[in-house]
Amino acid sequence: MTDTTGAFAQVLLDLPIAPSFDYRVPPALEGVVQPGMLVLVPWGRQRRVAIVASLSASPGIDEAKVKTLLELVPGAPCLPGDWLGFGQFVARYYHRHTGEVLLPAVPKRLRVPPRAPAADGKRGRAPLEPFALARSRFRKLASPLVDKEDGIPAPRGAWRPTGEQQDVLGALNGSVGYQVWLLHGITGSGKTEVYLHWLAGILARDPQAQVLLLVPEIALTPQLAQEVRARLPYPGAILHSGMTETDRAANWLAAVEGSARVIIGTRLAILAPFAKLAAIVVDEEHDPSFKQQESPHYSARDLAIARAHSLDVPVLLGSATPSLESWQAAIAGRYRLLSLTRRATGATLPEVQITTLREHPSDSPIPEGLTELARDQIRDCLARGAQTLVFLNRRGFSPVLSCAHCGWLSQCDDCSAYRVLHRRGAARPAGSRSGYQLVCHHCGSERPVPPQCPSCGELELRPLGQGTQRIEEVLQQAFPGARIGRLDRDVARRAGAAGLLLDDIHEGNIDIIVGTQMLAKGHDIRRLELVVVLDPDGALFASDFRAPERLFATLTQVAGRAGRHQGGAAGRVVVQTRFPRHPIFTALATHDYAGFANKLLDERRDAGLPPFSFHALLRAQAKSLPQAVAFLRQARDLAQDLAVITARANTAAARQELPLLYDPVPMPMARIAGQSRAQLLVESASRPALHRFLAAWLARIEAEPAGIRWQLEIDPGEI
Repeated sequence: MTDTTGAFAQVLLDLPIAPSFDYRVPPALEGVVQPGMLVLVPWGRQRRVAIVASLSASPGIDEAKVKTLLELVPGAPCLPGDWLGFGQFVARYYHRHTGEVLLPAVPKRLRVPPRAPAADGKRGRAPLEPFALARSRFRKLASPLVDKEDGIPAPRGAWRPTGEQQDVLGALNGSVGYQVWLLHGITGSGKTEVYLHWLAGILARDPQAQVLLLVPEIALTPQLAQEVRARLPYPGAILHSGMTETDRAANWLAAVEGSARVIIGTRLAILAPFAKLAAIVVDEEHDPSFKQQESPHYSARDLAIARAHSLDVPVLLGSATPSLESWQAAIAGRYRLLSLTRRATGATLPEVQITTLREHPSDSPIPEGLTELARDQIRDCLARGAQTLVFLNRRGFSPVLSCAHCGWLSQCDDCSAYRVLHRRGAARPAGSRSGYQLVCHHCGSERPVPPQCPSCGELELRPLGQGTQRIEEVLQQAFPGARIGRLDRDVARRAGAAGLLLDDIHEGNIDIIVGTQMLAKGHDIRRLELVVVLDPDGALFASDFRAPERLFATLTQVAGRAGRHQGGAAGRVVVQTRFPRHPIFTALATHDYAGFANKLLDERRDAGLPPFSFHALLRAQAKSLPQAVAFLRQARDLAQDLAVITARANTAAARQELPLLYDPVPMPMARIAGQSRAQLLVESASRPALHRFLAAWLARIEAEPAGIRWQLEIDPGEI
């Protein structure tokens, strides 16, 4: 992409069939079109928005077959060259085309082609230019961040750093250029204040500098945005998939043009262009939500590090429970480790009690719910006006509906999963089927509760297990005078409901909070003194080798919500489990992340698992499982052909580069929405060797075999 002049343009389109496409530059635009510009090009009978990647004197095909690009996209800025280079890196690493990476990163509203003139030469009503609208919209969104009287940002808020925070800031402020910092700070240690104070200095030193703060979930952006407004009085932008298309376009364009100095976003924000990015922060860097679940399956945390390296700027990863990949990189010296070992408020870490369900059976009227210890602790909190969080990472009323007579279960017709019993609206009388529905959490299909068992006709159907709705009902029965609120995805999908509930929680209008992982991190609830964790045992026996790491992170995060502020009673945590002697619970009770992480790393090293090896996962889906498995077997045979070719090279180095291909197997969730799924794992001790193999292998795999859809995931987050 070094050429800046020429009669032909190589453009990027969001298509999987070629890296770029050649178009002739019309005479009127010669010398005007530059790499990074958005242009309109003909594609069949359609017009598409494309990005100019480079210019050349001749195309890569017969000139007579080259079509002419139509025009520049009105009002669009020229996108920066470092962004194009970054897109090329992402495409190479994840084995996609650059257009497939960069075009979807442009907001949809800004890549919809303007209306073409009518066939008779008459135009209809002139469409409003989306880029002009986006600029106007951002001016309205950004105005509260600037002092309206003189237009000069005014500092707000005050902060007195602890000694540990001062040491961390001293190290951060003393660094120049690219460096990966890993901030391991216990829950409540003030990591966010460190982020904001560090970024404030960067913004103050350079009037054009921009900073990016990445958070794992959309739900965390409003609270962080509020803190940013108090600490960093500069125009800011927010980028996440839950925004309206109008607002996302406005914020994205502000990042490109430098109007926004502070950008807060989820994983998609790492793919945005920036005018002058000077620093990146990745909060809760361990969180699996930073991994994109659709192709390309990029990791926003890993791309943040790569982008910082390409721009020669620092990147700060923060977590109370760093990922094992980051922890090992810090041990090896590739990352610089910083630590915050004390809570910023002076409060102590909560006392963790592990209680065994078999030793403390629940009694009527509370089925399958709370142990006597948990109930006593909740009563104590209610008596003193403190708040309790009851944590259960399972939404709905019950995971499955069953027939006690024949054993029928509410299996989804299209997935290898059970339909979950959900209550609609308020609690219903016992035995009532109205107001309940069976919902599959994988394909989204819904069914009414059957009036009788579909298998044997028995009238009595019973819910098995508990979800957040059932626990909410249980707590209402046990503590009738308590104010109880529930926050899970079912509540959050109602517009504004999550924000209103969080306001009530922070204002002390809720006594007992029932919540899922949505409440496990990022929330600082001043009066919350008790956390009760229900049924964490499922993750202890999951097939994914990362399950223990993620369970420990979740439990540490949710336990850290308790007793965060000095002056109240010390925080308490009650964990109900059938396996109280499991090492996860021992480490949790002693707040020993380092010991637990080092033990897991030793196990991973012995087993040759990441971060001591590198994985790619080829997934296939088809109407039947044998079809999907057969495709993967054919792909493995192609890999064996490559091994034969490599062996003929007869060099030890070439043979050592060969990866290990495991047998194709059904995925744990083998069927979703009527499609059967299988996977093939590729493992290598060398990252470069793995990518060299994948490039050669993918070139041999049929792009679109009949009846098969396949995709490759690099560094899979879940196996």
